[in-house]
Amino acid sequence: MAQGVCCPEFDPAPWDGKAFEWRDKKFVKTGVRTFFHVPLNFGAVMRRLDRKIRAAEATTPGNMGLSDHTSKWNMDVYVAVDKDIPGAENVTLSGNFFAKVYEGPVKDTGEWCRDFAALAKGRGLDIKKWFMWYTTCPKCARKHGKNYVVIVGETT
Repeated sequence: MAQGVCCPEFDPAPWDGKAFEWRDKKFVKTGVRTFFHVPLNFGAVMRRLDRKIRAAEATTPGNMGLSDHTSKWNMDVYVAVDKDIPGAENVTLSGNFFAKVYEGPVKDTGEWCRDFAALAKGRGLDIKKWFMWYTTCPKCARKHGKNYVVIVGETT
């Protein structure tokens, strides 16, 4: 990784417009306070979670962190891990999913969501739960020159 870059470069190809199945995919789940969907304590929460993951000598496959915006005031974050993490809320996700990669400023999220809903509908998919995967932090997005965001939808 380049100096001053904490997030690896993201390859959109494996995720863009792809349907896939997860069976008992491991995550640790934590909550973040938000103000009208804008995270307030994201950095502190993620640093705390990262310490637990490192202490367990675990890895985060694909650097995946899924965000579930449960309200204007809260966001649940699911970080992929390769094993259970002591002292954390360990969860698994199973089911069929569909993903689409978008690139650009986060202010375009509403447009991306409308596009994703239309794309899923066009494929005959009903989305029962949505996740946003912000693939890099803002600093690394600037350094990499791309701000990829993946919408992952659990399908019925």
